[in-house]
Amino acid sequence: MRLAYHLLDVFTETPLAGNPLAVVPEADGLDFSQMQAIAREFNLSETVFVLTPRDPLHTARLRIFTPTQELPFAGHPTIGAACLIALLRAPDMIGARPLGLALEEEIGPVACEVSCYKGSIRARFVAPQTPRILRDLTDKGKIAAALGLPVEDLGFDAHEPVVASAGLAFAFIPVAGRAALNRLAPKFANFGEVFGLERPACCVYSRETSDPAHHVQARVFVPGLGGNEDPATGSAACAFAAVACAFERPEDGEHTIVIEQGLAVGRPSLIALTMQVSGRQLVEASVGGACVRVGEGFLTI
Repeated sequence: MRLAYHLLDVFTETPLAGNPLAVVPEADGLDFSQMQAIAREFNLSETVFVLTPRDPLHTARLRIFTPTQELPFAGHPTIGAACLIALLRAPDMIGARPLGLALEEEIGPVACEVSCYKGSIRARFVAPQTPRILRDLTDKGKIAAALGLPVEDLGFDAHEPVVASAGLAFAFIPVAGRAALNRLAPKFANFGEVFGLERPACCVYSRETSDPAHHVQARVFVPGLGGNEDPATGSAACAFAAVACAFERPEDGEHTIVIEQGLAVGRPSLIALTMQVSGRQLVEASVGGACVRVGEGFLTI
C-alpha cells in the first residue's frame, strides 16, 4: 500500500516553528493497528488520518493518534487537517472568504473555517464542548513540588490552580511570571497523583509575555508525549477559556486572548483564543492559528 502524507507546522507562519503534525489525507484503507503503527513511525505528538465522513453532509472524518494512543479530539491536529483539506480540495476558494468545514472527530462534529490572511493560511475551530472548570486543586505544596518550584511562585491576582476541560482535561497552574515559567523542573512521575488525571496533562501559565501585544505565556506538559513538553496545544487553549472567564470575569461580548507557547523548546507558537460571553457566562470558545506546509511524501507499507 502506498500512502501520501504531508508534514505541517501548526500555530505558526514560520517553517520549523509551531507544533509539527503529520497528516495522511486518504486513510480509508487503514485499520486501527495500522494507524497506530504509522503514528509511532512518525513519532510526532500527533498524526491525523483523514477518512470519508459517516455523514455525507460533513467534510471529512478525522482520527487522531499520538505514538501510543488514539485521542477523541486535539487542537493542533484539527487546525492542521482543516488547512490541508482546504488546500487539497478547494485551493481557489480559500482567499475569497472563510471556507467552512465540518470535521467528524471521535468526540463529535467540530465546526471549522479556513481563511487566508496576508498570504498565510489559517484555521479556526469551535470547541466541541463548552469549556468548564471541573474542580479546584488545593494542595499547593504538592503542586509546587511536582513542578520544581517554590510555593510562593504559584498564583497571581485571583488565579488559582484548577482542572478544566473542553473535551480533554488539563491542570491549569498560574505562576507569577516568565522567570517562574523558565525555572520549571517538572517531576513527571508525580503528575498522576498530584493532578488526579487519567492522562496527566498540565498547563502552567503567566500573564507576563515576551511580546506586550500578547496576553498569556504558557508551557504545556504531557508526560509520555514525545519530549513531554508540547510546543502548542489547542485543546488546552480551549479549556483555558473557562479559566479566563472564572478568574477575569470579562464583560459580555467577544474577547480574544493571544497565547504564546513553545518558546522553551525552540518552537515559538501563537494561539488565538476567542471567547463569547453572555450574562457573564462563557457560551462559546474558538481557537485559531496559522499553518504552514513543510514537507510531503509517501509511505509504503
